[in-house]
Amino acid sequence: PVLDTEDAWLSVEGPVSIVELALEQKRIHYPLVEHQFVLCTVLYAIMRLSLKGVKPLSLFDSKGKNAFFKDLTSIQLLPSGDMDPNVLSIRQQFLLKVVSAAVQTLCSSQKDREVSEEEYFPFEKGKNWPTLAADLAQYLQISEDLVRRHYVCELYSYGMDHLGEE
Repeated sequence: PVLDTEDAWLSVEGPVSIVELALEQKRIHYPLVEHQFVLCTVLYAIMRLSLKGVKPLSLFDSKGKNAFFKDLTSIQLLPSGDMDPNVLSIRQQFLLKVVSAAVQTLCSSQKDREVSEEEYFPFEKGKNWPTLAADLAQYLQISEDLVRRHYVCELYSYGMDHLGEE
């Protein structure tokens, strides 16, 4: 972009402006940032829902693992459309665990009527973990319908039929 400046500012001496510094920065490789975002979301879900026995890096193939340790401005080989069936199976199991843990947390907070969902998750107002899992399914190449069906089955199994019908 062209930065127009007034003549009075041309003679000013001092440090370089933040705008000029920003324009000098290399452009980031956006798919690599998305890849990092998926890892952060996975790690946050594991931490927040207290999932045991999940190895986050097992959800990615070798290209995906290597991409995590590269500069965001570099263009890396990211996983292609063809995935190892074992990795897809691990991803599917992880997403189903997230949904199950979210429904279990919701159900336990509903049983303890004195504790509202906002008090249980104070920094996550409006955070819907099953919806987040369905969104994450797109990035992990898993069928969203599978995740949504599992969510409905979990709601019915915990006796929350009114939510399952919706």
